[in-house]
Amino acid sequence: MSVTRIKKQKSVREQVSAEEWAKRIDLAAAYRLVHLYGMDEMIANHISTRVPGEDNAFLINPYGLLYEQMHASCFIKLDLDGKILFNPTEYDVNKAGFIIHSAIHRARHEVDCVIHTHTIAGMAVSAMKAGLMPFAQTAMRFIDIGYHDYEGVAINMDEQERLVRDLGNREAMILRNHGLLVVGASIPQAFDNIFRLERACQLQVTTLACNTEISLPPRKIIEDASHLYQPGVRRKLGILEWPALIRKLDAIDPSYRE
Repeated sequence: MSVTRIKKQKSVREQVSAEEWAKRIDLAAAYRLVHLYGMDEMIANHISTRVPGEDNAFLINPYGLLYEQMHASCFIKLDLDGKILFNPTEYDVNKAGFIIHSAIHRARHEVDCVIHTHTIAGMAVSAMKAGLMPFAQTAMRFIDIGYHDYEGVAINMDEQERLVRDLGNREAMILRNHGLLVVGASIPQAFDNIFRLERACQLQVTTLACNTEISLPPRKIIEDASHLYQPGVRRKLGILEWPALIRKLDAIDPSYRE
């Protein structure tokens, strides 16, 4: 009697470098945290990060999974021209996600992570002519935030140039009538940016709903407070918070590591 040997299929972890696997775990954690803090919109939106040691490659979510279902093995690796380098799933990449994220990764070499959301508060502020207002310290951090006018669903390549132009060298941008976008030199820093920006938008929507006179500090005080949050002045925001957030995730559901 002959025995048929079945070749075991390699896991994703066995097919990528140790550095990429660690990055995949952090990326999965970012997706789970965005879900945990109520910033996801079913399968929409995207978070991306560069692949260590591969200058023109980044990881992004498969278009078809909820944020709470993301795990280290599910991310699709593609290059800045849209060529799929590694896809361990049955899903594709969202076209708008590719256009937005590839544009920023190509233009901003210091950016490691890009996050885009469609939260209720973020979309509400994106529709306000005044934009984000410095109602409290959390919002003052973003007084130099960028703005990008709505051009329809982001599926046209020529919009990339304007996205990059409007973001400039900033860490955050409001996509008018659309949502929020942040970048960071690391996944922890980008998550901290989106968490704080979302809080600033929630604050604004709540404050305006109170229908009462609003008190603002003098402009000089606002600018001084904002300055303390800028790169090169502040500590690297998000780095101190990240291990605590990871412990929180591990206690809830460590399956993001798989």
